[in-house]
Amino acid sequence: MRASEVIELYNQYLTPNYRKVPFIFTKGKGSKVWDIYGKSYLDFFPGWGVSGLGHCPPRVVRAVQTQAKRILHVSNNYYHLLQIQLAKRIVELSFDGKVFFSNSGAEANEAAMKLARAYGHPDRYEFLSMEGSFHGRTLATTTLTGQAKYKEGFGPLPQGFREVPFNDLGAVERAMRKETVAIFSELIQGEGGIHVATPEFVRGLRKLCDEKKILLVFDEVQTGMGRTGKLFCFEHYGVVPDVMTLAKSLGGGLPIGAMVVRKPFADILKPGMHAATFGGSPLVCRASLAVFETIQKEKLLPHATQLGAYLFEALEGFKKRFPVIQEIRGKGLMVGMELKREGGTFVEKCAQRGLLLNCTQEKVIRIMPPLNATKKEMDQALRVIEEVLKA
Repeated sequence: MRASEVIELYNQYLTPNYRKVPFIFTKGKGSKVWDIYGKSYLDFFPGWGVSGLGHCPPRVVRAVQTQAKRILHVSNNYYHLLQIQLAKRIVELSFDGKVFFSNSGAEANEAAMKLARAYGHPDRYEFLSMEGSFHGRTLATTTLTGQAKYKEGFGPLPQGFREVPFNDLGAVERAMRKETVAIFSELIQGEGGIHVATPEFVRGLRKLCDEKKILLVFDEVQTGMGRTGKLFCFEHYGVVPDVMTLAKSLGGGLPIGAMVVRKPFADILKPGMHAATFGGSPLVCRASLAVFETIQKEKLLPHATQLGAYLFEALEGFKKRFPVIQEIRGKGLMVGMELKREGGTFVEKCAQRGLLLNCTQEKVIRIMPPLNATKKEMDQALRVIEEVLKA
């Protein structure tokens, strides 16, 4: 089938709610993908962060193949071994608590909001989130998201949501009132432009929440699973949240989300209060266990730290040479290069040279390679970036 035919069928049969780039990919392996014509691309923004181990990671593929022959789905009113094995692994590697499984980051954040409302019921119901944040595309998570553009055309929005400036502890404290039940924050705002939370801000949030008995929720949908050089980004700060949400790289390419709840709050949701039909199925749990195994056995956390430092150093060198670069920021392999002008053309020119990146907030180039990308692949990507900066 020709590319033009595929695009026409998309126009005919799928709702037009995605901005499409005219690439049709048919195969992926590691850091590379191949299009319908057999051309290869270095994918340094794989699946919006979903393919944190690259495309078709071998351990994950083998795990899925094995599990698919046994049983695909077990409803959540029964037990199965893989779900508890995965929950135990997550808790042992994060903090003492319990896990609820969903299918996406938005669903994990929805679960966190319901848990917080149940905790504060009936008098405390209000959520504070950060300006520039992104928490999902459902109606409630869109309202929680601190960017007006995602809310246009969907009013009236749910009530009980307010936004405060990111990294401004004084503003957070002033915004708190008796109705406030939870504070939601990313530790690095991904969609918001790779803005990193300061240690003072994160420690201050923990102190305020402890004083006011407010839940502190860290959205680690994008920063979790080794992206920043630690398994979970909160480890950089020495601050443990009351709730953490995960998704994207957690499944190695399969749809899974998780809400991790600290022990004092872990039993708030009683039977019948919340559910996810497909949450934590044997197939996705088996895949996720293989993700953890891969990160550990291939020593990807130190690798991400070292490769991220190498990337930062190179980009800082570019910044000195090319005045169009405004700032470099991020942690590990979650990096933003902010330009002084729009970045869409930059991304297009990189793609023409075989490098896939992303532009957010109009001017911020997001570079988020797989954790197991090689130095050779990084050098290849940096050569393309340099060529486009020169051009």
